Parts: sequence; structure tokens; C-alpha cells
Amino acid sequence: MGVSLPPPVSHEGRHVSRCLCHGPNCGGKAVSIVRQRKFKAGTLAASLFTAAAVFSGAAKAETAGAGTNWFALLDRLEYQTNEGSGQLVWDGQGWYGGDYNKFWLKTEGERSLEGGGFGDAEVQGLYSRAIRPFWDVQVGIRQDIKPDNPSRTFAVIGLQGLAQYWFEVDAAAFISDDGDISARLEVEYDILLTQRLIAQPRFETNIAIQDVATLGVGSGVNDVELGLRLRYEIKREFAPYVGVSWSRKLGETADFARANFEDPGSTSLVAGIRFWF
Repeated sequence: MGVSLPPPVSHEGRHVSRCLCHGPNCGGKAVSIVRQRKFKAGTLAASLFTAAAVFSGAAKAETAGAGTNWFALLDRLEYQTNEGSGQLVWDGQGWYGGDYNKFWLKTEGERSLEGGGFGDAEVQGLYSRAIRPFWDVQVGIRQDIKPDNPSRTFAVIGLQGLAQYWFEVDAAAFISDDGDISARLEVEYDILLTQRLIAQPRFETNIAIQDVATLGVGSGVNDVELGLRLRYEIKREFAPYVGVSWSRKLGETADFARANFEDPGSTSLVAGIRFWF
């Protein structure tokens, strides 16, 4: 798994860890990557327990012969104009483990800066297993926090890694405690304009199998988000950025938004910081 990154690839992404060991097998090593109904909540807990048990046993075996690493990235901490209704958005993740077995923690959400209300947020706890260089399969639990709707719990199975031409991909499928099935795909790509100036296009989409009217979600492709951010790396670990983000709800999800007197589309200017350690 000690595959070195090529020069064009930015080294402050999910590919380089902080190492807690010493010796020839540790320092300087690049590791692998690093967005039926009435399904019982007990099944979700069982899946998390199983993932934790597998991780615990695998981590003990791995640590006996190799180093333990950790990595944390706040990919986005930004202000969005949101067409006059400003909001704070965050998207971060981190992991702890070895080259093959890791525990991942992911979180994302938003908070309105106009009325001070808290928006949607989610947290994921995942067991991750490297299946090939730069590709991990992940299983675990996702918890949604929604102030205006009941919070929900999901079982998660996903795939995260570097696709051909160094596209960063995070794909996951979710099953809620009510048996609702959905999926998400996130793709990012770093374009090095100079050694410090980097443009990052970003794509995200969500898909649902069933309607969930209480959450304003329709079946099919729910939404699409496109973004472009330009960051300047003062240090490899720290970079302010500016950019633009466009999002659009689609199909039945857009119909739910209109029925609730919401605009299904929006364009925002963004400004924020990105850092890792």
C-alpha cells in the first residue's frame, strides 16, 4: 500500500496520514484513501456492532506488524450567500487505523445565519477496509439531525477512493430505520494552476427509491449540486478559498419544494477555509 503519489496530485487531500509510529514501515508512507419496509432499528445497531467487532479484531492484528495512522480533513467550512439568506456550511471527515483497516468519522451540515436556525446535519461512523490501492469499502451507521423533522438512522455501505485520472469519489447507499433506500455520489477533482493555487470542481447528487413526503423527498434523482472553488495554499495544511455553488432539486423533490413555497434552485457565492492535520 506504500504507493507514492505522482507530482500532479495535491498531497494535502485524503491520501497522506499523520503517523503515530516510528521506523522504516511508518514514516513517509502514502496510504490508501483516504460524499422490506419497517426495517428494524435493531438491525442497524447490529450492523454497527458487527463492523466495530471486525474493526477491533483486524486493527489488533494489523497493529502487531505495522503502524497506526490518523488523518483529519475539514474539506469545506464556508459562508454561502444563498441568494440573500446567508448560511454556514461544513463538510469534514477523518480516520484512524492502519493501511488496511480504519475507522472513519464523517460529518456535514448547514446553519442559517439569518434567523439563527440550525439546518440539517449528519454524522457517519464507518468501518473501512482497503480492497485495492486507493480504494476502500465502508460499512456503518449514519445519523441525521433535522430540527423540523424526526431524526433518522441509516445503515451505510459505500465505496471511497481515487478513480482514473485522480478523481476523488465517495459513493454510498443508505437504508433508513423505516426501510427507505437512497444513495449519494460525490466527485471532486483538483486542478493545480500553480504549486499553491488550486481549482476544485465538485459534483454531488442524491437518489431515492421511495417517496418520503414528510422530508420533502421524492423518488428518483432528488437533486444535483455543482461547485467550483479556487483555493490558495498558504501552507499545504491550510488554504482559504472562494467559489460558486449551484444546486437544483429535481422531479418530485422539486414539486415538494414548490408546494412548501421554496425555490427548487439556488446559486451561491462561497468563501471559506480548508485545512487538514
